[in-house]
Order: sequence, then C-alpha cells, then structure tokens
Amino acid sequence: MDIILLVLHVVLSLGIITLVLLQKGAGASAGAAFGGGGGVGGSVFGATGASNFLSKTTAIFATAFFINSIALAYLASNRDVQIDSVLDALTAPAIEAPADPAVPAPALDVPAAADVPVGSAEGDSAEGDVPAPAE
Repeated sequence: MDIILLVLHVVLSLGIITLVLLQKGAGASAGAAFGGGGGVGGSVFGATGASNFLSKTTAIFATAFFINSIALAYLASNRDVQIDSVLDALTAPAIEAPADPAVPAPALDVPAAADVPVGSAEGDSAEGDVPAPAE
C-alpha cells in the first residue's frame, strides 16, 4: 500500500509540474497588448478553453496530491515500530560479555621507563644522520 501511494505521489507531482508549466503566466496578456503572443499558439483550445481546462485539471491534481500527502503522513505515523529518537536508532546498546575470572587478561608488551635509552646531549640522533650547521 505504501509503495502504491508513493508512486501515485510522484505521478501527481510530475503532473502538477507539467500542468503549471503549460499554463500562460499572468504577464502573457501584457505581452499580447504590444503585439506578442496570440497567433496560432493561442487558438489551439480556443480563446479561453486552454486556461479553463488546464486550471481545472491542476486543481484536481493538487487536491489529489494533498489527500495523498495526508494519507502518507498517517501511514508513516502509525507504524508498528516506534522509535523515540533518531539517535536511539543509530546507537544500539553494546552487549558486554561477562568477564571470566579463570582466564587472565593478556599482558601488554610496553617497555618500562628504565628500558628506554636516553639521548645524548647533542640530540637524540646519531652524529652521521644530521648535517653540520652552516656558518
């Protein structure tokens, strides 16, 4: 049912866009007063036939679009699974396994501070690695 309503929604929206683009704008009559417009293109549906047909069809498509929008909103709000927040859906609680006291934790192989060699007074690198400063 949801998919049928979504497809109908797309068809209605494309129909409304097409019908609105086919209609003449409000400034079309002002252009006709100066010699533009009219002609063969204006007489396809008759003098006022196109505007009446297109405006009535647009009103029907718009009404169906609004009813379909309300139906889709109703179906979306009455889903079986209700989530309080978007963040709750993204962050699932981590399930921690109980620690087994019989198994010891692995030891980390980190050298102690006494095992790390300390650099010389000249620097931490060897003499051959660093070029002599230019004087």
